Amino acid sequence: MRRWLSLVLLSVALLSLSGCGYNALQSSDEQIKASWAEVLNQYQRRADLVPNLVNVVKGYAAHEKDVFVQVTEARAKVGQIQATPELINDPAAFARFQEAQAQMTSALSRLIAVSENYPQLKADGVFRDLQAQLEGTENRIAVARMRYIEAVQNYNNLVRQFPSNLTAMVIGMKVKPSFTVENEKAISVAPKVDFGGTAPAPAASR
Repeated sequence: MRRWLSLVLLSVALLSLSGCGYNALQSSDEQIKASWAEVLNQYQRRADLVPNLVNVVKGYAAHEKDVFVQVTEARAKVGQIQATPELINDPAAFARFQEAQAQMTSALSRLIAVSENYPQLKADGVFRDLQAQLEGTENRIAVARMRYIEAVQNYNNLVRQFPSNLTAMVIGMKVKPSFTVENEKAISVAPKVDFGGTAPAPAASR
């Protein structure tokens, strides 16, 4: 009799949780995890491009040491952060992740700017191929981050709104950090990585 009563109470509790947003919270949490995995995937794709890009630029601009050091250090800092699934539940860790990636973006921008001073570098086939890969990756990063922002927004709304907020409180689900407003605006347009530019004017004939 007790066992039967326990099963009935459990069924009622599960139905109550479902009606109070339990399933929606779980589904939203899974969407965040999937979106976060894609963010990490695209950032890793960018990090993998860095060594080849640096090596090609070095071949034409070996004396730009400060830029190479900055890019190398930024990539190392990114690699030091353990981007585990738990990171998205820790606002402080998430902020460190954002900062490291922002420094990587800044360092890459400086490296790209170097190419403007070296026409032969911009004409290099390997360099232009890396340009296409980097540009595509930056676009993918922008899309992945926007999807993550949307997933977190949906989840956080469920955690805060009644009656799903009661369910979230009972099962220990809390709001998750997202990219800052400043970054959210910045990623609406992917960083410019144009290695083309205007061809130099021909020398005047004598």
